[in-house]
Amino acid sequence: MKNHIWVIALLLLSATLSAQAPSGYQMPPKAIADLANAPLPPALRINSTRDWMMLMERPGYPSIEELAQPELRLAGLRMNPRTNGSSRSYSYSGLTLKHMESGRTFAVSGLPNDAQIENLSWSPDGQRFAFTITTNTGIALWAGTVAGKSAKAITGPRVNDAMGGMPYDWIGSAQILVKLLPEDREALPQERLVPTGPITQESAGQKTTLRTYQDLLENAYDEDLFEYYTTAELVMLNLQDETAKAFAEAGMIAGASPSPDDQYILVETIHRPFSYLVPYYRFPTTTEVYDLKGNLVKLINEQPLIEQLPKGFGAVAEGKRRISWRDDQPATLYWVEAQDGGDPERETAVRDRLFYWTAPFQDGSIEAGLDFELRFSGIVWGNTSTAIAYEYWWATRKLKTSVFTPGQPKSKTVLFDRSYQDRYSDPGSFETTYNDYGEQVLLMADDGQTLFLTGEGASQEGNRPFIRTFNLKSKEATELWRSEAPYYESPVFILDAAQGLAVTRRESPEDPPNYFIRNWKTGEMNAITNFNHPYPGLAGIEKQVVQYKRKDGLDLQGDLYLPKGYDPKTDGALPVIMWAYPREFKSKGDAGQVQGSPYEFVRLYWGSPLYWLTQGYAVFDRVAMPIVGEEDEEPNDFFREQLVGNAEAAIDVLAEQGIADRNRIAVGGHSYGAFMTANLLAHSDLFAAGIARSGAYNRTLTPFGFQSEERTYWDAPEVYYTMSPFMHADKVNEPLLMIHGEADNNSGTFPLQSERMYQAINGLGGKARLVMLPHESHGYRAKESIMHMLYEQDAWLDKYVKNREVKP
Repeated sequence: MKNHIWVIALLLLSATLSAQAPSGYQMPPKAIADLANAPLPPALRINSTRDWMMLMERPGYPSIEELAQPELRLAGLRMNPRTNGSSRSYSYSGLTLKHMESGRTFAVSGLPNDAQIENLSWSPDGQRFAFTITTNTGIALWAGTVAGKSAKAITGPRVNDAMGGMPYDWIGSAQILVKLLPEDREALPQERLVPTGPITQESAGQKTTLRTYQDLLENAYDEDLFEYYTTAELVMLNLQDETAKAFAEAGMIAGASPSPDDQYILVETIHRPFSYLVPYYRFPTTTEVYDLKGNLVKLINEQPLIEQLPKGFGAVAEGKRRISWRDDQPATLYWVEAQDGGDPERETAVRDRLFYWTAPFQDGSIEAGLDFELRFSGIVWGNTSTAIAYEYWWATRKLKTSVFTPGQPKSKTVLFDRSYQDRYSDPGSFETTYNDYGEQVLLMADDGQTLFLTGEGASQEGNRPFIRTFNLKSKEATELWRSEAPYYESPVFILDAAQGLAVTRRESPEDPPNYFIRNWKTGEMNAITNFNHPYPGLAGIEKQVVQYKRKDGLDLQGDLYLPKGYDPKTDGALPVIMWAYPREFKSKGDAGQVQGSPYEFVRLYWGSPLYWLTQGYAVFDRVAMPIVGEEDEEPNDFFREQLVGNAEAAIDVLAEQGIADRNRIAVGGHSYGAFMTANLLAHSDLFAAGIARSGAYNRTLTPFGFQSEERTYWDAPEVYYTMSPFMHADKVNEPLLMIHGEADNNSGTFPLQSERMYQAINGLGGKARLVMLPHESHGYRAKESIMHMLYEQDAWLDKYVKNREVKP
């Protein structure tokens, strides 16, 4: 009889525990779920002639069943072996053409139900469009016309998109060069059950810096699989006569791009030997130029395996890099070569040098171009007399912008020399237009003496985007238009400079972003889109940009959101969620600058803390967490004390306004924000609880640098130790919820990081909960995962923050 009683008692206890800890995926409160499920506005692409746009319907979150499809993780790539494409790409479900002047819309016909559309692009003449559709058996290329308002498949499910990016390119407006699976594809490699020998690696005795890459090759079978799935053949498709012609030999093709005049194709191919230390983009490559018949014209470059690089964030490989076509010339290649051995620690007057090679690429015809005293960043081409060059230096955060005349190495004139962290001094970006080749080049006026700038317009009032002219003779900018309160309006592109027309996107706290044609001369505006408010559940909430100071006088800010109708005088202090992400600065002035705008629309995404406005919380989002180290000082030497100082200042300003209940404040963040959260719980008693998603907590597991830290563990062991919350897990005396994707492939944030941090807190008697989301990576995608994440966060906040029992 006693045995029966014990059995019944155990069953009752088991049932009680099951009721308290439900298994399986859970749902958050309905108000949160409704916001998370809100339909997204369509994405859009505008053609080169600026008369048609394509509206691309965005589906809701994929199911966990979709995310659980087979996946290969090879050399930094993640691919679905069934489709030979990326296993984690984003797709669209429908297409609609919209005429920009009349506003008329036309659904693109011919598409299958439940289409998974990716890789959409317009032809250079703006009259055709192409895209891929993924099915269970592969990826097909489709094409359509504006005239027909329809599309059809132009290949079978043979497109090879294993390396991601665009698997095709336009050759003129009537031909497409596409990467397809080889017709004579070899059999799938089979894994050997019995190994042929050990796996060995041997260092070369040279110092190098290797980041903590994930999904690397591990053995010979991985090598065979990588080669099998990335091997493709280039095929030329003629859209007029619907013919297809093989182009060059099959290989592991990383990219193929036509010259502006469409007479040559630049092809980059990966080849062995592979590496178990670095991702595919550092494997050996061959770069060649072919003519339109598929004949090899010239070998341009052979890049060996890049396993060894000098130390530092400014380190680069020796030899040709960034090989590309000049946008302003028919067929001229350009690239840069390091003049310092790729070593940022080597003292030299010239870091990089520009080179040109013009078709037909004869030996001895390579021309030297500009010298760069900093590391080359990029070029915006204009014409034979004008181009804009960018160069940067990581250690000082310096960015230089120069104008030069192509072909004249001594013609460089510096226009802007600034810290790229100094947002107030940002002059904006030079606007482009399409030239006769269909390539984007500098937009000019006044016989090439006037360029156009657009930018965010950071200021002490917040961001106020602008359109300006820039005179190359006087080096002076003249403002043509600037966003005005109570709206936040940003230029998308200049439609007609002579008439003063630009396409802009305008929003306000109450109005979702929509697109307009604005005349900056007359002030007239015509709406192009009319997207509805996607979050009626957040209507009426209040947003404030709160500015305050740290104890050392550093200016800080954050975006404060308050529930609808809230009044601190009558409603009292609220529980608060603080959400943040630390950033390193080399200047206090840059760190203290105002960011964002009070007039932006409230945006939600799967990981937003704003859902809890529906649950009676105040949300302090994008809370400034600057870590500053000026001149020879490194920011991370002061990480802990500045982090805690930032948090104290944020709490004080809300508490002094009567908004925050000091005893009911949670802190949270994702990735480096999770790292921040664990550190704040370990080194302060400011918070009731923490939420840390996809974080790294032991910096000795990222010994060759992390985030903005260039020094290795062996350079600064005390910094790595001090900054690692894992080393101080015994001090985490507030409840910590950790959530992590089981398939996180972000550099440094191994799932092991959260598992070990949980084990440490648990073993030391602290309060923690670890939630591992199956099949999820660094960011979360499946609907079930996102809803469960929101459920976990809500339950944690409800238990340890909103209803926290404060001991007297």
